[in-house]
Amino acid sequence: GVFAHLERLEAQAREVAVKQEKMKQEEEKRARLKARVRELRLQRDKLLAKVRLQKKQLREKRAMSDPAKSGARAVLEWKIKNIKAMLQVSYLTGINGKRTKQGVCFCISTAYESTYLDSYYVHLLVKPEVQIHQHSVPTFIPLEQIAKQYLQTDIGRFLSVLSDHLNAYAGRKYQADQLQEHFSDQIEGTLQRNSLCNLLVFNYKVSSKSKTFPFNARLLYGDLCCSLPTEVNVSCTPDAPASLAEMAAAHSDLFSRVALHKAFRSFSSDEESMD
Repeated sequence: GVFAHLERLEAQAREVAVKQEKMKQEEEKRARLKARVRELRLQRDKLLAKVRLQKKQLREKRAMSDPAKSGARAVLEWKIKNIKAMLQVSYLTGINGKRTKQGVCFCISTAYESTYLDSYYVHLLVKPEVQIHQHSVPTFIPLEQIAKQYLQTDIGRFLSVLSDHLNAYAGRKYQADQLQEHFSDQIEGTLQRNSLCNLLVFNYKVSSKSKTFPFNARLLYGDLCCSLPTEVNVSCTPDAPASLAEMAAAHSDLFSRVALHKAFRSFSSDEESMD
C-alpha cells in the first residue's frame, strides 16, 4: 500500500510538472507573439509617417506648380492615394483592403493569443467625402464615434483604433466562452455578461482538501481596447475564515493579470497538487 501510494504521488507530480511546462511554453509563445505585434506596429507607424510626409510633399509640390489644382480634384486624388497607401500598410496589422468601384472595402481580422476569431468588414466611399457605406461591425462597438474622430483626417488611425476595439472585444468574448466551455463544473449558475463583454459576473467554487469554497466574481473592463479587466472584485461569504478572504484577494489579482480560462486552469492545477 505504501509503494502504491508513492507511485500515485510520483504520477501526480509528473502530471503537475508537465502542466507547468506546458503553461511555461504557452507564456513564452505569447511573449514572442506580443513582441512580433509590437514590431509590426512599429513598422506600421514608420510607414504611416512616411506616407504622411510624402502626402505633404505632394500637396506642396502641386500647389506650387498649379494652384488651380488645389481644389476638389486635388482633394479627391489625395484621398485615393491615401487609401492606396493604407491598403499596403494595414496588411501588417491584420487588416486587408480591396479597391471597389466606389471606394475601398476593408476586412479586419481579430485574434486572441494566436487563435484566429471573427472578421469584420467596412466599406468606405471616397467621394464626395470619405464615409462609411456598409459595415458588419457590431452595434455596440462605437464605430460612429471613432469615424467622427478620425475618418476625415486619418484613415489609418481610424482603422487602427477600430481594430483595437474589435480585437479587445473578441478577446473578452473568447475568454468568457472558454470559461463556460471548459470550466462549467466550477461555475455555479449562469455566467452573466453584456453584449460588449465588458462586464462579467459569476459564482464559482474552488476545492481544497476535500472541501469546496464558494466565491463571487465581478469583472469590469473599463478600457474597451483591452482584453484584461480594469476592476476586479472577488468576494466570499461574510462568515468565511480569514484564509478564504486571502484566497479571494489572490484571485482578484490573478484575474486582473491573466486570461480567465488560464486563471481557472491554474486553480485546477493547485487543487490537484493539494490533493
